[in-house]
Amino acid sequence: MQTSTPSRTQMTYQQVRAWSVLPPETLAVFEQLPREIFVPVASLGAAYADLAIPLGHGQHMLTPTVVGRLLQAVTVGRGDHVLEIGTGSGYLTACLALLGAQVQSLEIQPELAHQARENLKAAGIGNAQVEDADVFSWQPAAPGYDVVILTGSLPVYDARFESLLKPGGRLFVVAGLAPVMEAQLVRLNSAKVRDVHSLFETVIDPLTHATMPSQFVF
Repeated sequence: MQTSTPSRTQMTYQQVRAWSVLPPETLAVFEQLPREIFVPVASLGAAYADLAIPLGHGQHMLTPTVVGRLLQAVTVGRGDHVLEIGTGSGYLTACLALLGAQVQSLEIQPELAHQARENLKAAGIGNAQVEDADVFSWQPAAPGYDVVILTGSLPVYDARFESLLKPGGRLFVVAGLAPVMEAQLVRLNSAKVRDVHSLFETVIDPLTHATMPSQFVF
């Protein structure tokens, strides 16, 4: 992992920390991880801007500020096993891998999955695996995850994703339709009773094949 550069330091403190992301371990990830490795060549000049950089296939990288708030909310620990749904370029995957024990990431677009694997290798990340898969037809090999993160939005909240969590697990999800979407943290206690916290409003790409809300016909 590389030492910080002025661009990374500026992103970390003038963008991410300025959006109330405070844990030192989270900020350290932003300072250490070279974001340019995960950005398409055509957008290298915007690698440290707070922009949703296009990746193709209708997908975009999450902005650094959204990544920061996400990481702060799910509080990934050193022993945590994480499931990420929607790998994209692999940047968030790498952030999670630096904080946790193991990351399993699913990507429905084979081209993005291949590029993410190359990006993770270039960044020296060895505890994250990217699988070509659609989560709606995927069967987990592990019995449950400490953290589950959806990087695509759900038009309506789908409780099926809670089944992927261990008791005490945390689920990050963005629910709603543009222009109003809400980032939420869902926690399950030891009895798997749900506790939902509203985090912030944002707009991100929808998760492929997510259930659309019912349409009323008059």
